[in-house]
Amino acid sequence: MHPRLHAVLAEPRVSPAPSRTWRDWAVIAALAPAILVEGVFRPDLPWRVGCVVVALALLPTLLWRRTAPLAMVVIAFGCTTVAPFVLPGDPCQLFTAGFLVLLVYALFRWGSGRDAVLGSFFVVAKVTTAGLVGSIDGGELVAGFAVMFAAATLGVAIRFRAAARLRELDQVKLLERERLARDLHDTVAHHVSAMAIRAQAGIAASASQPDAAVEALHTIEAEASRALAEMRAMVRVLRRNEPADLGPNPQIADIGRLAGQFRTGPTVDVDLRGDLGGLPPTVGSALYRLAQESVTNARRHARHATRIEVSVAADDTSVCLRVSDDGEAGGARPTGSPGFGLVGMMERADLLGGTCEAGPNPDRGWTVTAVLPREGVGA
Repeated sequence: MHPRLHAVLAEPRVSPAPSRTWRDWAVIAALAPAILVEGVFRPDLPWRVGCVVVALALLPTLLWRRTAPLAMVVIAFGCTTVAPFVLPGDPCQLFTAGFLVLLVYALFRWGSGRDAVLGSFFVVAKVTTAGLVGSIDGGELVAGFAVMFAAATLGVAIRFRAAARLRELDQVKLLERERLARDLHDTVAHHVSAMAIRAQAGIAASASQPDAAVEALHTIEAEASRALAEMRAMVRVLRRNEPADLGPNPQIADIGRLAGQFRTGPTVDVDLRGDLGGLPPTVGSALYRLAQESVTNARRHARHATRIEVSVAADDTSVCLRVSDDGEAGGARPTGSPGFGLVGMMERADLLGGTCEAGPNPDRGWTVTAVLPREGVGA
């Protein structure tokens, strides 16, 4: 088998397929009377009753076009292929029978590669049969193939565009997990290093103590050293080939530096309220990263903004970050821009058990709000 054909046949179905919504029922409700009206008032139908009945009977296939695309194509195009040999007319002569194009689109949008290949035979058979029995002339035959090909091409294009979008989102989430893993590593490494130092000090001062104490201290030192080695190895893998960042992780107090970081553009005002002492380093680092990304996005996308307000408020259980600008209400905020900053912020907040939301203000400007548990993960 040719490698490309094997790749097409091996293409899995898109999962999960979207569930049926009210829009599907609305399409059915709109097409059903349209079929009846065309059947009653169109004078050139060979057998209007049979054409209308078949078209109405095939209309429900639209409801299962995403979950069972191949079966719906086989039913619809199989029936319309056989119909000209059984009925005096072809149901596809109805203009409203054009809804069958949606089944072709759905086959290539949601079906597997094998489904698309098998379903294509039924589609080609239907159009070819219509030309052979004289339901359509040569020009209409070419147009029929063109329409079906266009529907299939559109389905494939949207399918792979959606797949590429999901891959980009996964990459953003993975990158954010890597950054969080580094923060966690640095935090835990600090405590484990302190444990190793204390164990070494205990060893030095245990000359007058029983041998069991010395052995226990040796065990603590060995375990601490092993944990550090394993965590460093893990972070080296997560960082791939990127150079290690040896600088300290920014914390909650570093948010204040955002106010004087930019010499041009909107003014950045920072307000820190509440008891911000004693926050875990992972929470403090995450809040700084969220504030930094929000300010960067505001400076980049807020049209004619003059001020960016950054406020952090803490209570006994959580810490709330709010970043708001006064840009024009109609300014576009491309959340799907390269880097997917908003997606990364939401992922980081979710990993720490919190939430992150962004949206336009009622009057003008844009606001990002993040709420993190005070104790971080597991709070």
